[in-house]
Amino acid sequence: MKTYSLVFFAFFLLVLNQASDLMSSDSVIRVKPRSTGIKPVTTKIVFKSVDGGRTWQDITEGLPNYSGEKGFVIGGGFATNNGFYLRTGDGLFFDKQNSTVPDWTKKILSGNHVGIFPGKTGLLAFNYDDGQILQATNEKKDWLPVYRNFQPKDVLTFFEADKGTVFIGTNTGLFKLVDAGKAWKQVFSASKGVRKLAESGGVLMGLTQKGIIRSTDNGDHWNLVTTEGDHGIDIQRINGGFAAITESTERRFRVRTSHDDGITWQTIDAGLPIHVFNIVEVGGNLFCSHSKGISGSSDNGKTWKLLLPLIDRSIFTLSVSGNVIYATRNLGGC
Repeated sequence: MKTYSLVFFAFFLLVLNQASDLMSSDSVIRVKPRSTGIKPVTTKIVFKSVDGGRTWQDITEGLPNYSGEKGFVIGGGFATNNGFYLRTGDGLFFDKQNSTVPDWTKKILSGNHVGIFPGKTGLLAFNYDDGQILQATNEKKDWLPVYRNFQPKDVLTFFEADKGTVFIGTNTGLFKLVDAGKAWKQVFSASKGVRKLAESGGVLMGLTQKGIIRSTDNGDHWNLVTTEGDHGIDIQRINGGFAAITESTERRFRVRTSHDDGITWQTIDAGLPIHVFNIVEVGGNLFCSHSKGISGSSDNGKTWKLLLPLIDRSIFTLSVSGNVIYATRNLGGC
């Protein structure tokens, strides 16, 4: 069975110690959840930091035992404004952003072969078997069909722009919802698809196998902004612009930021390992996951400090809810 996810790829001890307001954590804080009567998972899978990466809580406990290591989908975790979701087995498990102890609740999915994407008004699920798109709004728990007229059955990502425009990235390119929601228009063609989108100041950026693409007209037209034949790894909105990770033709993973709407990019990966997985921003600080763990920078990437070392070679996937950072180990899946 194929795995589809918002983020995928993995890789990256050498870091600098000049990040003055970021402190490394010598140990992980384990929090004992309230008793649920269900035997918890003992493998450390999900971590949470509420203090800018200084300390990390292992919040795995409370997940049911039938969602063991082999049941967690690679890259299956993501954060929303309310908290963190973890896809596993036949369900989606949720932990509130403001919870002081792990308090996982389960949302039933319509089937195993389903991709989950966060939206502005709720969650969307795409069933790769029948091509059906379902939505569960924040107010309702039921999954209801939406976008019934979308034909491709290879959805890689779903994105809602600030103006409300809806985009779906597939293995063949990028589609935009037009005609008052009645039709879909393919606005970008790519042989290996568009896997992620980000927006800042009305400018849209997309992640493709050939690099980063950019649009300034609400997604009607796109152009490639990386010129080295780079393979797109991650793209994120940060304060004042964008951060991106691309793999160059020399197999080097480059981390860059742009503060002029994606026109020019500055490299900020000095001190990081060669292989970097993804990047997020919290409170003006940058955080990267790589082949050695998680590093943070408080000076816009000039220096980096290791905050959470790798565990058993399992790469972390980072996501953010408010000022809370979540790190999920990519243990396996299918």
